[in-house]
Amino acid sequence: MIKVLVYLIIVLIGLIISPYLSGFNGYLYLAIGEYELETSLIFALFAAIFFYAVLVCIEWVVVWLLNVILSSRLLPEKWRKKKARKHTLQGALALAEENWTEAEQAMARGADKGEIPVLNLLAAARAAQHQNNLDARDHYLLEAEKDPLAYKAVQTTRLRYLMQQGELQQAREILEKLNPDSKSKAPLLRLARELYQLQQDWHALKLLLPILKKRNLLTQEEFNQLNLTASRALLATAAAQNEQELEKAWHWLSRGERKQAEFIAQYALGLAKFERGAEAKKLLLKALKQDVQTAIFDALPQVLSPSDVEARKQLFDLDKHHGDNRDYQACIARLYDQSKEYRESKKWWQRVCETAPTKQDWIALAEAQEHLGEQNSALQSYRKAATF
Repeated sequence: MIKVLVYLIIVLIGLIISPYLSGFNGYLYLAIGEYELETSLIFALFAAIFFYAVLVCIEWVVVWLLNVILSSRLLPEKWRKKKARKHTLQGALALAEENWTEAEQAMARGADKGEIPVLNLLAAARAAQHQNNLDARDHYLLEAEKDPLAYKAVQTTRLRYLMQQGELQQAREILEKLNPDSKSKAPLLRLARELYQLQQDWHALKLLLPILKKRNLLTQEEFNQLNLTASRALLATAAAQNEQELEKAWHWLSRGERKQAEFIAQYALGLAKFERGAEAKKLLLKALKQDVQTAIFDALPQVLSPSDVEARKQLFDLDKHHGDNRDYQACIARLYDQSKEYRESKKWWQRVCETAPTKQDWIALAEAQEHLGEQNSALQSYRKAATF
């Protein structure tokens, strides 16, 4: 662009001064050693311009020749890169079509001279995983892992593949190395949640849940359900060990969680197991006054015994307020089953089966009818249970 501008300026200057030089040729005498040159000024000016133009042309030719020579030396490398791009495109199309065999071969061929070899290797590993070719998959991942920037991505991919093939222990070892925390990427956190659930590591899941909620990786409903499952499992596991572990698990819950019926019921069952039935009964009856929950009604028959006359009387007196509650009805029926008052338990099981029966409810009714010698009625109840 600059050269063109210089040429344009020279031409414009020539057009401007040409009228003044039309009658004036000038005189130029040039001596170089033994050589002498005499000519007009106009001819010398045009000769200089012509000489400069020739130099520019020679320069362009020399540069062009150098580019051709250098390109010819690097031509095989360019061909290989072009071929690698072609293989990568073929592999990407094969992945889209889920043609795993072709995808693996094409991506592996394009990895050597590809623009981003790691992407080719990861894609080839994915195709090998779908073919259950584990040796090839591990080879591609090892090659991709050589790139320091791809280390975490490769480890996350390996973790996912190990989980898919059921190698949970190996997957856990990789997860421990990656150490998921609040700064980890969302895919790793999702894999950690899934792995903890598969291994039933409720303690680790409990610690991870606040992070998942903060990162909006769980809805409020999912968070509540997982938190409930994890906390109940922790209490049940602690109760299966010893009293100290049960207390530790109970006090590890938040204050709000210790007021929830599901946790209260699980804790009360643990207390009853360690001969602390009085505390368990008091805790359940207190919770029953605050809120009517299925978990409390399910736990009461497991904690109370026929000798707990006062507590049973309190429950029977609730018939006026909760007589239509299916969970209350089932609770009273179980209490009568405990004391072998089958005529009363049959009445309550019938009420349950008239509202929202389950298979176990029909079986319980049938057993009460059998104890009363009502074989035909019991048979009908068993048939209804079989339909569930």
